[in-house]
Amino acid sequence: MRAHTPFVGLVPAVLTPFDAGGALNLSAVEPQAERLARDGVAGVFVGGTTGEFSSLTQGERLALADRWAAVVKGSPTRLVVHVGANSLADAKQLAAQADALGADAISAVAPSYFKPKSVDVLVQWCAELAAAAPNTPFYFYDIPVLTGVALPMVDFLDQAAERVPTLRGVKFTNPDLMTFQRLLRAGGGRFDVLFGMDEQLLTAVVLGAQGAVGSGYNFAAPLYNRLLAAARANDFATARAEQYRGVELVAVLMRYGYLAAAKELLRLRGLDLGSVRLPHVPLTPEQAASLRRDLESLSAL
Repeated sequence: MRAHTPFVGLVPAVLTPFDAGGALNLSAVEPQAERLARDGVAGVFVGGTTGEFSSLTQGERLALADRWAAVVKGSPTRLVVHVGANSLADAKQLAAQADALGADAISAVAPSYFKPKSVDVLVQWCAELAAAAPNTPFYFYDIPVLTGVALPMVDFLDQAAERVPTLRGVKFTNPDLMTFQRLLRAGGGRFDVLFGMDEQLLTAVVLGAQGAVGSGYNFAAPLYNRLLAAARANDFATARAEQYRGVELVAVLMRYGYLAAAKELLRLRGLDLGSVRLPHVPLTPEQAASLRRDLESLSAL
């Protein structure tokens, strides 16, 4: 397996760019990556929840991963490709491609239509998936609020440690901070636990988080980097203030539909990634104007 070090810092779960007709717009990936690099991110998490993976065709997912790999090649930006799918065969194809592209890691949600009913079954599914990318570190992506799969992650790591040789950690998009602390210490601390809720990042950092994957780092990485710097300096008054700015920003975006509002925010900042696909709903012109006014009232960015 390729040499691997834990992720440190911010890894945006990148938005997927579409053109005016709703087709995949791969030409937008390069300016997207350039902006994120300027914002000081550690890597990118491609084709995940924020990237609307469940609304993409298999061909689009393959093309998106291929483009990101080409754009970040030779740069400090590390590439994580999300390969989860309800079809194990599709997931294995995505994993094999990521392996061939030299991705720094792959990650996968659990299948969510026919759900694994036990940790043992989930480990079996992950083992078969990860075997399709034998050179690439694997992170299970725990997001029970969307998958409906809420299995004990400490037990998962315990059982998967030997059965999934490439397992390196968990992307933990879960507000269960008791479990988060146990995961950090599982296996004597051998696993990398990437925290996935940017609106709670400071709490996770205090508990020991080193790396974080989140949608907010698409457009607010400078804010969260200030938070991290303040926490490292034990300046928790500043860190709390930055965290609350992030919370205010999330609250505004959620009022309009998070993903559509996030893309509109980036468009206002000069990066046009198009709109969203159904069942997400694009903003109306009136909503976009109202969002702009709300954003102007914030000091978050």
